[in-house]
Amino acid sequence: MKIAILDDWAGRARDMADWDSLGADITVFRDTLHDADALAARLEPFDVICLMRERTAMPGSLIARLPRLRLIVTTGKRNLSLDIDAAAARGITVCGTEGRKTTTSEFAMTLILAMARNLIPEARAIADGGWQTGLGRDLDGMTLGLIGAGSIGAQMIDRARPFGMNVIAWSQNLTEARCAELGITRAESLHALMASADAISIHLVLSERTRGLLDAAALGAMKPDAMLVNTSRGPIIDTDALRAALHAEPGRRAALDVFDIEPLPADHPLRDRALIDRGQLLLTPHLGYVTEATWRLFYGQTVEAIRAFMDQRPVRVLSS
Repeated sequence: MKIAILDDWAGRARDMADWDSLGADITVFRDTLHDADALAARLEPFDVICLMRERTAMPGSLIARLPRLRLIVTTGKRNLSLDIDAAAARGITVCGTEGRKTTTSEFAMTLILAMARNLIPEARAIADGGWQTGLGRDLDGMTLGLIGAGSIGAQMIDRARPFGMNVIAWSQNLTEARCAELGITRAESLHALMASADAISIHLVLSERTRGLLDAAALGAMKPDAMLVNTSRGPIIDTDALRAALHAEPGRRAALDVFDIEPLPADHPLRDRALIDRGQLLLTPHLGYVTEATWRLFYGQTVEAIRAFMDQRPVRVLSS
């Protein structure tokens, strides 16, 4: 059996589980291919493909080009970039894993804290032989605006309150009843939230309704010193409009952990040295769910799923 582990960007997959116990031929790929032909050629020899969430998409058009494929294991319980119906039509089993629930909200709060206290510019200053360069801001008394109040958004409320932050929220589906349940205020509109919040954190699923949701008008409504965090999906923000909004108001800041294309190309416009050097733009390489405990769970259950499939009793089988 030939097994492919995809998108191991940090090079830690083999350390996180007992892959040798499978007695299989295992190949680890640390890069991500976006060209359909190159990806099909790479994956054609494999019986099993192990996906790390949605880093590599598996549409039906790709699955149809992989005649040896018998099993796909995706980390997490859901993968919107994987065509499960196409796999089922080909007789390919698709299995998932459990996930940990707090990693993304913890990281989103980390980014808010880092921006509020000028952490990266100040650390860079002392590394360069200097000392203090400016003043930070207190979270106590700030308003946190949540775009999306589902499970991760609700975790953000629990993390913001100990810092003394007030919380408001908005999404297309958010109701007054949900806000009452969470003990927060519902903003009348996206623009009202953008105009009121000191820190804004996005927690939405990418869909046709949310793609480009934060456009020039929404970003232009931000307060002159607002902080924006995206740990959800890159295409929710119009990144050209974001750069323009940051250049227009030097007090605005943004921290992005997700991007339209990942890994972020070296020549991508978001690698805007002026904004980065001024401390207005903080870019991180999709770290929201990247923790050791998560990896041990993901890959441990991936190995378990492969072994169960080999024993003809698959576990955590996914269906559409």
